[in-house]
Amino acid sequence: MKRMRSCAGLVAVVLLVLGTATAEDWPQFRGVARDGVSSETGLARSWPESGPPVRWNVDLGAGYSGLAVVDGRLFTLFSEGKDEFAVSLDAATGEERWRKRIDDAWNDRMGDGPRSTPTVDGERVYALSSGGKLWAFAAAGGDVVWSLDLRKDYAAKPPRWGASTSPLVEGKLLIVDAGGGDGSSVVAFDKTTGKEVWRSQDDKPGYSAPIAITVSGVRQVIVFTGSRVVSLAPQDGSLYWDMPWKTAYDVNAATPVFVPPDKLFVSSGYDHGAVLLRLEAADGKVVPRQVWDTRTMKNQFSSSVLHDGHLYGFDDKTLRCIAVETAETKWRERGFGHGSLLYADGHLIVLGDDGRLALIEATAAGYRLRSSFQLFDAKTWTMPTLVDGTLYVRDEKRLVALDVSE
Repeated sequence: MKRMRSCAGLVAVVLLVLGTATAEDWPQFRGVARDGVSSETGLARSWPESGPPVRWNVDLGAGYSGLAVVDGRLFTLFSEGKDEFAVSLDAATGEERWRKRIDDAWNDRMGDGPRSTPTVDGERVYALSSGGKLWAFAAAGGDVVWSLDLRKDYAAKPPRWGASTSPLVEGKLLIVDAGGGDGSSVVAFDKTTGKEVWRSQDDKPGYSAPIAITVSGVRQVIVFTGSRVVSLAPQDGSLYWDMPWKTAYDVNAATPVFVPPDKLFVSSGYDHGAVLLRLEAADGKVVPRQVWDTRTMKNQFSSSVLHDGHLYGFDDKTLRCIAVETAETKWRERGFGHGSLLYADGHLIVLGDDGRLALIEATAAGYRLRSSFQLFDAKTWTMPTLVDGTLYVRDEKRLVALDVSE
């Protein structure tokens, strides 16, 4: 089995000095709160013309799986040959710690390899293959704790371009948009044993990752399925509310964004658009009320981020800033294709789908580009991960760690 090769540029000296950035793990898709927001500070306000210094880079197989980083360990998924793998790397050096086969390789004209991002919870890491096999591994050594085949056990049918949702840890539960039959669209498992706790709904699977929010004391799991937005009670999977949402090819892919204390932003591409809902919760019931709807924020697959009363995200191929309360466009900019982004330390870190990486001031006053450079020459659909002053970015061939600290 071919090992990943670290480039000569990874030197131990660099790893001893990680700058002044404050450390925060990135344990799952879109970070700690699944909102694409990092609390790190002490990051560089601009980059050299050739880009931030490279800490290390490694060859990596095909796939769009995101990167989870916890306690110095990096976790992601990739495919190589006829196999799909979960892998753990040393976050400081890029050296492989372990890899485990999780399924047959997923091949598709839109791109090969896994789409889901691993979820790390304590000493466990949870991974979902493109074909719907669910795994729990020991984070330290990769030993299998438990596994399930959602296709076999729940008649699950992966969506057209492969299972892309990421498992959600909610208390003692692991919740998955399984897309199964017989009332098992969404399934909750005991995260320790893999035993089913509840199953709910009959929807086709979406591509989005579920989130958990609390409104007026009512805890809800929000799942953007292939046909609806549904709100479920985490204790038993009962339905609080739902909203039909039909998108071409059933591509409901962007993760909804919670706008505290009581609003939810939902968006999809393919000329659909977005809505802002106010969730009115009382006496254990929740009712959604539409605040506005717009066709000017169509998140095709990457999700928007919320900062200072504004949403930043990709309206199809246009990077756009809109006001949360009114949906008014504050600025827009093209040139990144169907990109992805995260927020950190007053800036947006934006990765274009052509491999261009940019640092943009997060302000509604106007589009203010601080730095940009061409990192990759291949298609880049994976959202970057930021941990302890290091930005981890991948395309379909390589994984690169960049020093973005001051």
